[in-house]
Amino acid sequence: MVEVVAALIWQGDKFMICQRPAHKARGLLWEFVGGKVEQGETKEQALIRECKEELDVFLSVGDVFMDIVHEYPDLTVHLTLFNATIANGEPQKLEHNDIKWITPREIPNYDFCPADEEILDTIIRLAKTK
Repeated sequence: MVEVVAALIWQGDKFMICQRPAHKARGLLWEFVGGKVEQGETKEQALIRECKEELDVFLSVGDVFMDIVHEYPDLTVHLTLFNATIANGEPQKLEHNDIKWITPREIPNYDFCPADEEILDTIIRLAKTK
């Protein structure tokens, strides 16, 4: 099982999604920014490092929004999604094909990585209660 972390970053009523590069597994699907936890890192440290590498931003990591396990044909991931804010910097496309800020209502317009679907359903459900 691979430990993976990701960030749920809100800006007003929109949150950030990133499009995976075409040449990677699940290429061109949308996801939350993040990546694998390296040996010796906490999940929070991994998320800060990944966001610096992928977006050139410094992240302020909050509490856990959701925690899921998803089995892909090639690997099983334990994904921890943290609430987070950008403490410093403007997101850059260093690794991703594209970056967008979307509302929960716009989620159906994008093809996401399968591991994110349960999380997206929760975001939609919470948005309807606001």
